Amino acid sequence: MKPIWIVDDDQSIRFVLEKALLRENLPTRSFTNPQEVLKALAETPESEGPQILVSDIRMPGGSGLDLLEKVKEKLPGLPVIIMTAFSDLDSAVSAFQGGAFEYLPKPFDLPKAIELIRRAVEESQREEVSEERMSAAPEMLGQAPAMQDVFRAIGRLSQSQVTVLITGESGSGKELVARALHKHSPRSAGPFVAINTAAIPKDLLESELFGHERGAFTGAQTMRRGRFEQADGGTLFLDEIGDMPFDLQTRLLRVLSDGHFYRVGGHSAVRANVRVIAATHQNLEQRVKEGVFREDLFHRLNVIRLRLPALRERREDVPMLTRFFLQQSATQLGVEPKRISEAALRLLGAFDFPGNVRQLENVCHWLTVMAPAQVIELKDLPPEVLAMAGTTPSPVVVAPEAMPSIHAIPESLSASQPQSFAQPVHVEPMVSAPLSEPLSVPPVIGVPQAWEAGLQVEAQALLAEGRTDVWDVLTRRFETRLIQTALASTRGRRIEAAQKLGIGRNTITRKIQELNLE
Repeated sequence: MKPIWIVDDDQSIRFVLEKALLRENLPTRSFTNPQEVLKALAETPESEGPQILVSDIRMPGGSGLDLLEKVKEKLPGLPVIIMTAFSDLDSAVSAFQGGAFEYLPKPFDLPKAIELIRRAVEESQREEVSEERMSAAPEMLGQAPAMQDVFRAIGRLSQSQVTVLITGESGSGKELVARALHKHSPRSAGPFVAINTAAIPKDLLESELFGHERGAFTGAQTMRRGRFEQADGGTLFLDEIGDMPFDLQTRLLRVLSDGHFYRVGGHSAVRANVRVIAATHQNLEQRVKEGVFREDLFHRLNVIRLRLPALRERREDVPMLTRFFLQQSATQLGVEPKRISEAALRLLGAFDFPGNVRQLENVCHWLTVMAPAQVIELKDLPPEVLAMAGTTPSPVVVAPEAMPSIHAIPESLSASQPQSFAQPVHVEPMVSAPLSEPLSVPPVIGVPQAWEAGLQVEAQALLAEGRTDVWDVLTRRFETRLIQTALASTRGRRIEAAQKLGIGRNTITRKIQELNLE
């Protein structure tokens, strides 16, 4: 293992940490100021550099925060622990903005300091393994047996041009499978064209698929090639095929039968050499029985069927996917990737994800924007995930004995964060009085009353204190969370967030100022 670098001008601090880490069989290397560290980093190969860096915040000849910034430029994934006196606590907290792993207030309890350092070491080693896997990651990720079956099917179909029907819930990655089938097929040099048949109005879908001649209808000023012609020599992906209008199904069946079609308003047959891959989240057999999907088209499409498992059927893939999406979100936003604790990962793994992989990706983007620290803890997870454990991000401090029994969560997880749930923005002071009654929020996702039950618990706790500002406190927190979530979904675009919330542009600007969300 690489050594732990300790930076402190106080010889006694260095001595104590060195001896304690040596007893834990953890190698160390010590420095007295930031200049020595930067010089050593420049002269040391990355493979022999620090496993983690433990640095004081105030030293002669340089600041620990400046050192943090420069180290992160060279080694963005290196965990850095900032040591600080209580008088420097504000500076230490601001260090999180620079990517610090954690801060260690002085004077510190030595066993707790060693425990924190060991946790950082374990996190560093885990991130190294995940980065190695990520560097060789294919276009699809999955270690679960169900996903391995999908990968094997893609491999078997790699030299085939047969029609494939992909089934699976919304957000499970059906288009990724279609792209992989195209990429590993003899048609990989040709175009991949995708169209969502449910997203295009019926009157326009025919023209989108087959094109139109000039003057075919009002507004058709020029001849336009449809998706079939655009995909000539390649693959056409028809997403949500179960929603295709019945009369267009007849035209599609003819194209699949002989490869010929007519543009809208055209009189000459057009031939397209296209492989069709279709996908749906619906039960096509049931749609056939209901008379809304042609049986002959179903059999034409259902040559090879690939079923993509829901994310709740491959929970072992959640940690890998989470780290991948956190890395991806950080790259998109131009920030340092955040790490996630084991407790938070376990809760994510227990969540059912009705929106599947797409929902997990959105959660990771939300966490990249909204989680206050560089390490995502249990309390930082979105409300819909925390609701499953019968808890919401709340200013109420619940005593361990008052916590509900959640059978879906391991005991080690439910006991790991019993004390508080911090908010990423300034809110009203925390309430420390324990609740006299056990919480009864049901650990069920998708039940619209779950968040209301949590709201009721918080309101009861505040009212029990005899407070007269309960309305203002809870309204402020509700508006804060609502606006944060909308801004996260629009990547900070206020006008678009206001439109999604159904409020005016001036209203959201005023609320952001009032709630200190700048």
